[in-house]
Amino acid sequence: MRAARLQLAAVLTLFAAVCGAQAEVIDDILRSLSKGASFLERQHEHINLDGVVGFIMLQAELKEAVRTWPHSDPVSWAQRTTAVALVKRLDQSFEKAVAALQQNDPKYYQEFEPLLSWRFWLVPQEWSSTDSSLVYPSTTTTECYDEQLSDKCLTLLLGTWKMNGTPCIVTKPCRDTMTRFGCPHYSLSHQMLYFLIGKMVRRNKRNCIFVTSTSLTVFLFPSQKGCSNLLKGDTRASRANMTERSYEKIFCSNMMKTNQDIMKDGLTQQTVDIFIENILICGLAGFSDLYKADWLQHILRLQDEEVGCFGRDRSIISQIIGDELLEQLQPHRRVKRREKILPDGCSSHITAVAVSALGGYLNYYLTEQDITKRPLS
Repeated sequence: MRAARLQLAAVLTLFAAVCGAQAEVIDDILRSLSKGASFLERQHEHINLDGVVGFIMLQAELKEAVRTWPHSDPVSWAQRTTAVALVKRLDQSFEKAVAALQQNDPKYYQEFEPLLSWRFWLVPQEWSSTDSSLVYPSTTTTECYDEQLSDKCLTLLLGTWKMNGTPCIVTKPCRDTMTRFGCPHYSLSHQMLYFLIGKMVRRNKRNCIFVTSTSLTVFLFPSQKGCSNLLKGDTRASRANMTERSYEKIFCSNMMKTNQDIMKDGLTQQTVDIFIENILICGLAGFSDLYKADWLQHILRLQDEEVGCFGRDRSIISQIIGDELLEQLQPHRRVKRREKILPDGCSSHITAVAVSALGGYLNYYLTEQDITKRPLS
């Protein structure tokens, strides 16, 4: 009996230590996100579309965290209160940020408006893991396609390719490009993003159209299943048994390998953006093994203590100030969606992916305690 009591005491002590360490990590994440929210409050008029979308992803993750937060003890309850306050602060900033986007970049605003609502983004309810056996034997030495093609395929999914456009259109060029194997870096992450957005649109739209060179077919589904099959019309025998989730697992397994290689070579200013983007996108797709504790610490250390952004380069501030003055003189000049360096040297894109990745870490740490939501084999 005494041995059993000692064993139970040891287990309880270990459990308390684990819970205490996890509470500290959650505090670190919330502290970092609070600084990120302060950055948005100051820079809401200057952040580009990708930057705003990243913070809106964070808002979806925070709202889900608040909804499901296990507040059984005073420490956890206080953390939830902090998260609620963050949600309110972000809500106040979004209205101003979205209004500025609509004025400064009306074309991109129209094309990606559906992404500018936290309700669009679905937070994972269960977790799975990547598979190293799915890693490509080799990849292309250059990107498989450019940002313009990626944007075109996404607007066809979103239904924003024209005013009142039909959503969930999958053209053969888009399908072939977004299912191509062996793509590296941003081509790979945007292939994954394409499938992820198709899954999000599914909750909001009704029609799915597949276009070939000779025919156009319309598939009708309940509204919650909009883009229910992005692979319709793929006649390749080698892909006959592939599902959307099959592609997601292949892509994220390779994105995991990319991150492992980056860490092996050492995180640099050139690789930090894709490193965090991979964590964000695959985490949002439910692949929990990218939420590594040491990778989290790398992200947290990237935050500038003074202004709260991520990826700040002080050496180019004077150069950027000149660019910003030019932009003010030409207010409707097209702003590149992917990246914008702000007057204080902050990276809009890196900051966006960092805060939304941190929101993913937060939800994972909260749901990991629930055995029904641990990684599936």
